[in-house]
Amino acid sequence: MRERTIASHFARAALVGARRRGFDYSGLLLQLGISPELLDEPRARIAPELFTQLIQNLWQALDDECLGFGNAPSKTGSFAMMCHAIIHCRSLEKALQRGLLFYSLFPEAPRLSLSHEDEWVRLSLDDSQLWDPDHFLSESLLVIWHRLGSWLIGQRIRLEQASFSYPKPAHGAEYDLLFSCPLAFSAPQSSLVFHSRYLHMPLLQDERTLKHFLERSPADLLSRPDDGNSLSSRLRRLLSHDSARWPDLEAVAAHLHISPQTLRRHLREEGTSFQELKDQLRRDIAIYHLGRADLSLQQIAEQLGFSEPSAFHRAFKKWTGLTPGAYRAQV
Repeated sequence: MRERTIASHFARAALVGARRRGFDYSGLLLQLGISPELLDEPRARIAPELFTQLIQNLWQALDDECLGFGNAPSKTGSFAMMCHAIIHCRSLEKALQRGLLFYSLFPEAPRLSLSHEDEWVRLSLDDSQLWDPDHFLSESLLVIWHRLGSWLIGQRIRLEQASFSYPKPAHGAEYDLLFSCPLAFSAPQSSLVFHSRYLHMPLLQDERTLKHFLERSPADLLSRPDDGNSLSSRLRRLLSHDSARWPDLEAVAAHLHISPQTLRRHLREEGTSFQELKDQLRRDIAIYHLGRADLSLQQIAEQLGFSEPSAFHRAFKKWTGLTPGAYRAQV
């Protein structure tokens, strides 16, 4: 229940390619229990496992792992076959090179490349030829390759920068969940930069762990946020461990051995605040329980620290555009 929820934007964006291919996805949304009204609400959010199911089902229905955004379909199973081709490589560099070579065998596949810049490595995507109005495929490819590489070596690859060849989109605030690093928009190319030391690391995965990995990937890679090492991410983990008591800012600052003023300043530099982080966590916990029948609305309100259910109703509608009752009725 501590997993971050997914903005409805990403579900809407994923469906654009299906619509382009002429696929009627209304039955799929009904099957998954996702109401069109929920997707139409700009502030609404969905549980990560539901987003994973949506992506997996779209891949199967379209037989296209590019979800209708590429110049040609990438047949279902391509990603799995690429993973089998790289799993026995001796280093991350060899694995990435072989993986990119695999996709280069398909003339219409999106082009990615690896280049060295002193001690840094840049993974670049040529998105100039993609039909990708909401940048869904571009974001997905960068996220998948970053998280695949991290999984292969058994540790998160720290990103130094994520650049995008387009201006900051309306959903740009969500990019912190995707990349957790400094961002640059309207750049010459879309790319990720990380230290070259990761390339020399051995792969810690094998055929056995790959089988489990492929049961939910790469959809699961898209629905899992990149928490990284930011103060915001550390605070979220801290608050989620003690969500029953909801410690205040002073208590959290003392736990981190810094002053409240310093804590506020660091969060401000990351573009957030303590109250905003707490509200986001409350929102995500509420959405977790509203998608199940384990707690009543009053019990959810109490668990989130609201003295009155009416206060919870007002807060939830402010967060998502829907009342808790309306949200529960639509999932």
